[in-house]
Amino acid sequence: MAVDLLLGLQWGDEGKGKIVDVLTSKYNIIARFQGGPNAGHTLVFNGKKHVLHTIPSGIFHEDAMNLVGNGVVIDPVIFKKELDKLAEQDVDYRKTLLISRKAHLILPTHRLLDAASEASKGKAKIGSTLKGIGPTYMDKTGRNGIRVGDTELVDWKDKYRALANKHEAMIDFYDVDIQYDLEELEKDFFEAIDVLKSLTFIDSEEYIFQAMKSGKSILAEGAQGSLLDIDFGTYPFVTSSNTTAAGACTGLGIAPNKIGEVYGIFKAYTTRVGSGPFPTELFDEDGETMGRVGHEFGATTGRSRRCGWLDLVALKYACQVNGVTQLMMMKGDVLSGFKSLKICTAYRYKGETITHLPYNIDPENVDVIYTEMNGWKEDLTKMTEASQLPKELNDYIDFLEKELETPIKIVSVGPDRKQTIFR
Repeated sequence: MAVDLLLGLQWGDEGKGKIVDVLTSKYNIIARFQGGPNAGHTLVFNGKKHVLHTIPSGIFHEDAMNLVGNGVVIDPVIFKKELDKLAEQDVDYRKTLLISRKAHLILPTHRLLDAASEASKGKAKIGSTLKGIGPTYMDKTGRNGIRVGDTELVDWKDKYRALANKHEAMIDFYDVDIQYDLEELEKDFFEAIDVLKSLTFIDSEEYIFQAMKSGKSILAEGAQGSLLDIDFGTYPFVTSSNTTAAGACTGLGIAPNKIGEVYGIFKAYTTRVGSGPFPTELFDEDGETMGRVGHEFGATTGRSRRCGWLDLVALKYACQVNGVTQLMMMKGDVLSGFKSLKICTAYRYKGETITHLPYNIDPENVDVIYTEMNGWKEDLTKMTEASQLPKELNDYIDFLEKELETPIKIVSVGPDRKQTIFR
């Protein structure tokens, strides 16, 4: 049985958590394959809002197994807080949550290193979430990292101590004023490690292989967005993992020929958190309206998101890189009330008109070419059928489908799982 993938196609915050939650009833296993607590997957149902950072978004469905794969980096302290919130809501996560032994751990000193590195960059900072993600992936590729399976070994604390000491020397090298009490941080860390060890650790690639062999349905859940991919994103303003479809292969141990449907999620407009180029960014009343109506604040950082018109050049690129087979458009309701809408269909790049994403999209290199369409006034949030959607919205969707050569199967008209229209 093939593994289906669910990916964000922009700079993150597309609404992946909601769609995983909506689709989970079709799957036996939900598996996160990359990223860490820099993700913020928001789910809304029964009048309540839930934010997950590391735990897969299928955790609220008691019949689904949830796997944190080897490509994920885990902060035990944040993970424990997530578990505590699930326990408050009577979610029996011990039966349905599995952790890959090959997933790497974020140490307290990784977070401190992240803060020191970002502080040292001054105005050149990349807008890190300061969760220790980058330094943890650096230790992973540098072959210094500590993995979940290491905590089962008798000498793991010696290994921890050696790495933490190395990190402290590196923090001193940055020569910035970072105040911290490592002893206090370690107290919380080791308490959280004990909680983590009470969960089920598995050899996840074998688990996935046997699940596929026995006909189980699996949905691989990505974090962040394709334009934040370490290789294919707007480098260096990216995350430290592969957020594209390829990341599911390395982050779960899935062979490329075992990938089935690739669900690509995008907002009806574009947002970005933190630093980095953003060709369609708006600095006017339209951008302010998008941010206010769309409640555009980061679920992890709380930072306000930059807003702009839909960038079809970047979206087409993300569809190509991921091999997207179905699209899902989020937050169509936020655009209600705009008299006209703009869609970026090409760039003027160094004097030439192009429709592909070039190497560099800094403002001095790129001017945006827009196609304008009529907006709609109707409130979409109470609509439940595709037949109820206004003509102007259907025209918008038809235009996108034609340009992207991919069907838009879901239109989200609100944050609740019920506010989902299947086309």
